[in-house]
Amino acid sequence: MIIDTHCHLDNSKYYEDIDKVIQNALDHGVKGFLIPGADFNDLPQSIKLAEKYDSVYFAVGIHPYDIDSYDEKVLEEYINHPKCIAVGECGLDYFRLPEDEEEKKANVAKQKEVFISQIEFAKKVKKPLIVHIREASDDSRQILIDYNAKEVGGVLHCYNASEHLLPLADHEFYFGIGGVLTFKNAKKLVSVLPKIPKDKLIIETDAPYLTPHPHRGERNEPYFTVFVADKMAELLNISRDEIEELTTTNAKKLFKEFSSIS
Repeated sequence: MIIDTHCHLDNSKYYEDIDKVIQNALDHGVKGFLIPGADFNDLPQSIKLAEKYDSVYFAVGIHPYDIDSYDEKVLEEYINHPKCIAVGECGLDYFRLPEDEEEKKANVAKQKEVFISQIEFAKKVKKPLIVHIREASDDSRQILIDYNAKEVGGVLHCYNASEHLLPLADHEFYFGIGGVLTFKNAKKLVSVLPKIPKDKLIIETDAPYLTPHPHRGERNEPYFTVFVADKMAELLNISRDEIEELTTTNAKKLFKEFSSIS
């Protein structure tokens, strides 16, 4: 059994065949799904799926690219839904910063402000965080430590292989491993994977993005977590069954609502 801890099933790319996508995953042993909250506009679709399927849960939050639409009142509106189990996808992303220095400083400051606000909100409601980090490892680590995110813990979604983030394992953070691990150019992640404590590894897809080999170029979907599990088993020199048991146990520790799935 595998739990896909990060899949954007609310994305428009699934509107026509979402039931088939979920059933295909279930048929291949993927028994749990978590839809991260990246854009408030997608929440109605997340809720619709979570209410239809026992195995689907969702989170509420704002991605760093959408900070201008951040409103804590929206978080408060959805966080008490019985299927809402986390806060995020929140974090820092310095990949697309403005070229103008003043605009860049303002954007970074706003990203930090919104990230910190979501950390504080997660602590208030006692829900784990889903954290997005891209080219911002130093600032992200510092903020998570300074604002005592350890109180609720969370996952470093699409873990970027920065060794600087490994100490966050001691702050109740898990490491989301997805299709990038199967890429030919993923040498850094391949070398860092064995350094992650095994009790902090979880599996994700980021579907419909970051499709693993051998399906590169296709739309990603939760079923493809099996290829991530195979690659993890190969690199860690343990069986696929052990990977499934390990990552599922870890996902249930972090997101306790998944404990009801078997």
